Parts: sequence; C-alpha cells; structure tokens
Amino acid sequence: MGAQFRDQGGAASSDPSWLRRTLTSLMMRRLGDPARRDHARARFEAKRRSKGESHRVSVFFQADDPYSALAAQLWLPVLARYDITLEPHLVSSLDDANTPEPALLGAYARRDCAQLAPHYGLHFPAAAQAPIPDLVALAEQILSVQHGAAFIYLAAKVAAALWAGDAAGLEAMAVTHGRAMADATRERIAAGNALRARLGHYAGAMFHYGGEWYWGVDRLHHLERRLRALGVSRTPDAPLLAPRPEILPAPATGKGLTLEFYASLRSPYTAVIYDHAVQLARDSGVALELKPVLPMVMRGVPVTVQKGRYIFFDAAREAEDLGIAPGRPRDPIGEPVRRLYAMLPWAMSCGRGVELLGEGLRAAFREGVDLAGERGLRRVVEAAGLSWAEACGHRSDTAWQALFEQNRQGLYGCGIWGVPAFRLLDAQGRELVSAWGQDRLWLVAREMAA
Repeated sequence: MGAQFRDQGGAASSDPSWLRRTLTSLMMRRLGDPARRDHARARFEAKRRSKGESHRVSVFFQADDPYSALAAQLWLPVLARYDITLEPHLVSSLDDANTPEPALLGAYARRDCAQLAPHYGLHFPAAAQAPIPDLVALAEQILSVQHGAAFIYLAAKVAAALWAGDAAGLEAMAVTHGRAMADATRERIAAGNALRARLGHYAGAMFHYGGEWYWGVDRLHHLERRLRALGVSRTPDAPLLAPRPEILPAPATGKGLTLEFYASLRSPYTAVIYDHAVQLARDSGVALELKPVLPMVMRGVPVTVQKGRYIFFDAAREAEDLGIAPGRPRDPIGEPVRRLYAMLPWAMSCGRGVELLGEGLRAAFREGVDLAGERGLRRVVEAAGLSWAEACGHRSDTAWQALFEQNRQGLYGCGIWGVPAFRLLDAQGRELVSAWGQDRLWLVAREMAA
C-alpha cells in the first residue's frame, strides 16, 4: 500500500499524484510571486550597474518559425525606441518533448501569424506554405555569417524572402551579404541553441532580458514596460510599439454566432482568461458552448519541467496584465480533475456547467483549494449554485470521458492541441475564426464585431 497523506477534508489519501500536485503547486506560487520577481529584477540591475554593463537584450531567431519572422520586424524599431544593446542568436527548432505536435504547430503558426500581423502593422503572407527545406538552409547560411547590426538588419529581409518562397531573392542576398558553409552554419545554430537552453528556454522568436523571457510580438509589451520603468525609453510618452490589443465586446445579437470555448481545469492560461471569455460572450450576445478537455499531461502529451516553469511564470504575468491579483495555486492534476469532470455533464444539464468549471479554476488557481478533498470539492459545487447532495450522486459518472474525448477531437480538427482555444461559428455552423491562447481572445472579439 502506498504512503498516505491528509487531504483538506481531513481524510487519508493514497492518491499517488498528491506529491506531484504539492511540488507543482509550490513551483507555481514561487514563479508567480511578483514580489520575488521584482526582487530578482532589482538584484540583476544592481549587478549590471556594478559591472558597468549596458541593457543587453538577447533575441533568438529561428528561420522556419513564423513568429520569428514577425519578431524580427520589430528589432529595429525596438533599438530606435530604447537605449539598449540587441544581441541576435540563430537557433533551430528542437525535436523534443517541448514541441509535442510539430506538424500541427507549423500549420497553426502560419495561420496564426497571418491573422496576427495586420493588427501590429507587420507582414506575413496570408497563404504561406511550409518553407522549402533547401531555402531554409540557405536562409540559415546567409544569417550565419552576419553578426550584430548586420544580423539585426538582415533577418527580417531574409524571413520575408523565405516565406514568400523567393529563391532568387535569397540567392541575391547570399551574393551580396555572403553565406556560410553547412558545417559552420550548424556550429552557429548549435551555439545559439546551447545559449538558449542554458538561459532556460526552447522556442524561437524569444526576447531575453535579465533572467526573464518574452515570446515574440505577443509578450513584447511586457518587456517594453520593464524597459520604460528602467528609464531607457527615448520617447517615454509614446505608445508602446506592440501593445496587447484590448478585448472589446461588441453587440452581436441577431447574428446567431456561437463561441466554442475549449478549456481545461489544469490549465493556468485557461484560469487567466476564463471569466473574460464568459463575459465577452454574454456582453456580445453570443451563444457560449463550453468544450472541456483533459489536461495535456493526462492525455499523454508531455510537458517538460523547463516548459512548465516558463508557463507558470508567464501565466502569472499575463494574469497581472489583466488585473488579476496573485493567487495561491493548488495543482488539480490527477484525481481532482477526474472528480470535478465526472460532475460536469450533470452540471451542464442543470445549466451550471460554465459556473462549475469557473469555480473550479478559481479555487485551484487563486484560492489554493485542494480539490482532492471532499470539503474543497463541495465548496466549488455549492459556489456554482449546485446541490452538493445531488452532485455526490454523480461522482462516479463516466459519461464525461467520451464527451471530453469528442471535444479533444474537435480541438485537433481545428489544428489546435492546447487550451484555452476558441472557435467562432456563424449561424450556419461555419467557422469564422479559430485561435489558441488566452492572448487571442481579443482577435475573436474583433471577429464578433466584424
């Protein structure tokens, strides 16, 4: 018999996920603590000043990554706006657990960047296809012989030619600016990958400053605010170069629109955006269809410690950006997820499914409630406006498993595998837009208003 522990209700538990939940919860709280973050920033700046160093921002460019193509378009504007040093590094994608669905990611990223670019005044081809491997290699060879300002100047031009399939344009740049041999290119990329790993990340399109990571266009506003606070903006009263677009509700009553909302009880990003998504649908008069799915790790999609650390830190930063106060996360992975999910179909039949999942997310990510305990689960059920006595009759239901697997298949049908995700349908059930991430709800809102 395994070791036993005490749950919140005082009952002994032999759930083997207890230790994992406890350790992950401690990590979430540590990484999401703004006081700890601010203290780390102050230490970094003190050390930087003592060495007489400039404000150095490292950027990581991946040639076949659409998000890198967008980010590179902002390097020169960032340098013009802020008194910083920009250090570019060439990297590649990693065929490891940090990229669980590489084929889906490539297709989704192209579609996502095409949707995203116009809102930031950037460019990405609307019908871009996967780049030809030989052209990717040529792009990498050109950039491998560029350093400093030359790399910063040329990266966006190389990316534009690559994503346009412009072989002649890339060949012309190779003649004008030079190109490395294949071995030298591999060495340059390996060095970039090694630095990125040493600093604690795995993706392209990243900005790194003072121990913190900022992913592409979507997180640049966080870095800009940090640089402004340090007094290095040359035009402190000017608007941000890449502000996060606002989530603006617009009356859509009469259009017959439906918003499918794919969510998970274990997703920090779902917890961040859940209430905003529900409120957007209500304010806009759009029908909301909640589509819960099993957490990724509970359906066999790996999440590394490195990726988990970034997600927990970034989710806390995103929550703060939306005015959500720091919480006391209690990871609900394992049995807590299954227990609440068993009740969800019944709650939906009572018209309270949205409320039950919302209260579960609030309890797990803001209030530190252990949903493995009966007292914690009861608290969530009753806060959702449901009867605990009736709920207890559904704790062993299994109908949710087939339903949630159907939801997962629907999610993959959109070319998406993670949550939160959104799919906006017209009155005939045709897709108007689909998007993944708490940082895409504004895009859905704009489609509602169109």
